[in-house]
Amino acid sequence: MRVNKPQKTLVVLTGPTAVGKTETSIRIAQKLEAEIISADARQFYKELKIGTAAPTPTELSQVTHHLTGHLSVFDYYNASLFEKHALQILEKLFQKSDYAILTGGSGLYIDTLCYGIGPLPDIDPNIRSQVKAMYHQQGIEALQEHLKQVDPAYYDEVDISNPNRMMRGLETYLSTGKKFSELRQNTRVSRPFQIKKIILNRPRKELFDRIELRTEQMIKEGLTEEALKFFKYRHLNALNTVGYKEIYAWLGNRWDMATAKEKIKTHTRRYAKRQITWFKRYENAKWFLPSEIKTILAHIQNF
Repeated sequence: MRVNKPQKTLVVLTGPTAVGKTETSIRIAQKLEAEIISADARQFYKELKIGTAAPTPTELSQVTHHLTGHLSVFDYYNASLFEKHALQILEKLFQKSDYAILTGGSGLYIDTLCYGIGPLPDIDPNIRSQVKAMYHQQGIEALQEHLKQVDPAYYDEVDISNPNRMMRGLETYLSTGKKFSELRQNTRVSRPFQIKKIILNRPRKELFDRIELRTEQMIKEGLTEEALKFFKYRHLNALNTVGYKEIYAWLGNRWDMATAKEKIKTHTRRYAKRQITWFKRYENAKWFLPSEIKTILAHIQNF
């Protein structure tokens, strides 16, 4: 009698920022004898440890991690490169284990690995120049307002503090007349492994309290000093993110430190809400509290 070999499984363990993904993913990986691939675009950069809540050396020693701290802030990187690198890693991991863990909160990178980035259209260079000019002349607020009008679905999902992703959405719409959110949904590819999506969440007040405590801890651990090292490179995409942007506004005398801290907390809460909105789209995903380790494991191993 022929017995079919069990299919390999990619466990996607995601959720909003500060929910507890790092600790939970390590515990799950240890139980499954699996390794972890990061899908946190902020934690790709080796120079940014504090402001990205990167795994500590102790956490990294507990389970092998991939695509964490593998880039410099000066490196160019995008979702297509991530897809290529992550698939190469998975091919190796599945030779020695039935499971691999993908964890992080960057929905675009999760979707890219699960479904493929697809053949999105080439952009008219003139339109690209127009969109860049809008950003440089009118600021990020103009991108946000325009994107909200032409593609509200993508606006609700995208990190609106990331001008490159918003410009991509605008460029696509202006070049094709079609919404980026709709084009992306039609580009799914099949993968040679099955995917289990686990979404971690907490009661809203508890999550927001954790965001506040983590912000205070980051400041104590040296977020200001970490940001200051790259002040003259603050225009880089890697640094155009929550935590660093507010510190740079303080360094530029726009705010005092108390205001900068409150802005970090506010913007992080908004980011968490957008992440939850993104993850609610996922079909066949199961939502758990981070403490429900046994239940999560039973769900992963029950087919």
